[in-house]
Amino acid sequence: MNGFLDTLGALVLLAGTVFLALGALGLIRMPDSFNRIQAGTKATTLGTLLVLLGAGLIAPAFASKLVLIGLFLLFTNPLSSQVLARAAARIHAPKVLGDAVDRYGEDHPDAKGGRA
Repeated sequence: MNGFLDTLGALVLLAGTVFLALGALGLIRMPDSFNRIQAGTKATTLGTLLVLLGAGLIAPAFASKLVLIGLFLLFTNPLSSQVLARAAARIHAPKVLGDAVDRYGEDHPDAKGGRA
């Protein structure tokens, strides 16, 4: 049974590293800061949670600590990305042409504009 958990943990760790690599690729390939924030946050959150799950399967003694780290990540990662996006909107960061919907700009006139 221990060999099965080690193999499953290694596969989950591998899946997590793939998502983290795709998140890094998204940071390079996305056209503007808002898309980069979205790609980085979603992929790194899932990737890090998978890495924590894989580590928990390999070393069950640390599972409680890894669960706490995962909960902290689930609370802080979306909040930090939202704060970064609001800051980018306030400094009028350039957006992709054709980006038609701007709900934040509709509610906050100081954030309108910023088209590249």
